[in-house]
Amino acid sequence: MSKKLWLAIAPLLLSVSLSSAGCKSGGGTPDPIDPPGPGPVTSDVAMWLTKPDRSVLFAPQQVSLVFRDTFNVYPTITVDESQTFQEIDGFGYTLTGGSASLINALPATAQEALLKELFHWDSTFIGVSYLRVSIGASDLSAHTFTYNDLPEGQTDENMAHFSIAEEQKDLIPVLKKIVALFPQIKILGSPWTAPVWMKTNKAFVGGSLKPEYYAAYAGYFVRYIQAMESEGITIDAITPQNEPLHGGNNPSMVMQAAEQADFIKHHLGPAFQAAGITTKIIVYDHNADRPDYPVDILKDPQASAFVDGSAFHLYGGQISALSQVHDAYPEKHIYFTEQWVGGPGNFAGDLQWHVSNLIIGATRNWSRNVLEWNLAADPAYDPHTPGGCSTCLGALTISGANVSRNVAYYIIAHASKFVRPGSVRIASDVAGSLENVAFKTPEGKKVLIVLNSGSIPQRFNIRYNGKLVTSELVNGGVATYVW
Repeated sequence: MSKKLWLAIAPLLLSVSLSSAGCKSGGGTPDPIDPPGPGPVTSDVAMWLTKPDRSVLFAPQQVSLVFRDTFNVYPTITVDESQTFQEIDGFGYTLTGGSASLINALPATAQEALLKELFHWDSTFIGVSYLRVSIGASDLSAHTFTYNDLPEGQTDENMAHFSIAEEQKDLIPVLKKIVALFPQIKILGSPWTAPVWMKTNKAFVGGSLKPEYYAAYAGYFVRYIQAMESEGITIDAITPQNEPLHGGNNPSMVMQAAEQADFIKHHLGPAFQAAGITTKIIVYDHNADRPDYPVDILKDPQASAFVDGSAFHLYGGQISALSQVHDAYPEKHIYFTEQWVGGPGNFAGDLQWHVSNLIIGATRNWSRNVLEWNLAADPAYDPHTPGGCSTCLGALTISGANVSRNVAYYIIAHASKFVRPGSVRIASDVAGSLENVAFKTPEGKKVLIVLNSGSIPQRFNIRYNGKLVTSELVNGGVATYVW
């Protein structure tokens, strides 16, 4: 068939192909998507799919995807491994105190199976590779606490009463089992508040850190990292304060950019240095609507010398703000550390928004990780503190011994299983409504995550090394392709 004739009839063929996947295209030429036969499927590319109607949930597809020298009019995503960007540290969740309590209360067999499913890495499991934990209580703990709570009027600047005993009930036992399954897991620690005796209002909600206790608070971080290390748990990074511009949560503490810069350059950084601690210091840990906050710290050379990078949430602003900070300070790293799913949730809408903005958006804007918020909650969205988040849907819902998987489980699985730590983002172009991001793994495999954000199913090509493989993705669907 001549190219001129092909161009004339191609639109008709495209409309037919979208309504009848697996058919033969015009002129007797085999359709690029071969339907599965009765025997094993031969394919160059593995495809894992989630559909917005939940009829397919992160399942491998028995479809033949073969790279060919071919020509068609479908939109094409070109993957180019000659262009490389940031290295990836991992994908995962926040293991809140409430999550740890629910997991630790599971029967031993069920708990072992669940942790293996989440953190082991082979053909069966999803391979979560990054966790965030709270330093002391978060709002998704059963009650408020820090590691140095004292009777009113008392202080303890030398940390004589420092204790992580509260974490030895649930968090540390669960973390030890996770580390045994995947020793390379990266763990980020974030405090929701300093001990209240260090604060201007001496309360768990709001207030600021008193300057006279900056040195004591730096010592608090040192003791925390050392105490966790003594339990066999390495803290890869910390942020000085979760959501430092939000003083209304329980617990919470306000820390302005100038205060955080002062704390880091004069106290936290030198304290880590003196103690021989190599844990990364990551600034900000709040919404993308205030990129000026991390920039104000990074432009201070004394503070910046101790800082690895900046962390973001997306309850405000645009994900492109991460690139603004990267472009201003390209030697500093970017992280995405929290995003909730509000219960009861809308599976289709949440899947599309989170994959578009986080799995694709954050990594295309230089983030080295993507963390969804709460790993687990019960059916009533508990535990949480009074005034804490009362509608945070966990990636898992745990009810007694029963575990169900929610949208955040599948969002992270599409990346964590295949984009292993040490992978590098590589170039891929966006073709219309086919949002995507590509990576090269340490083993040399290519991983392409695609979201069809359009209103109709879309047939499209993946071009790699001059050859095409053709696939189809339902509107609102997410697929991970590996070759």
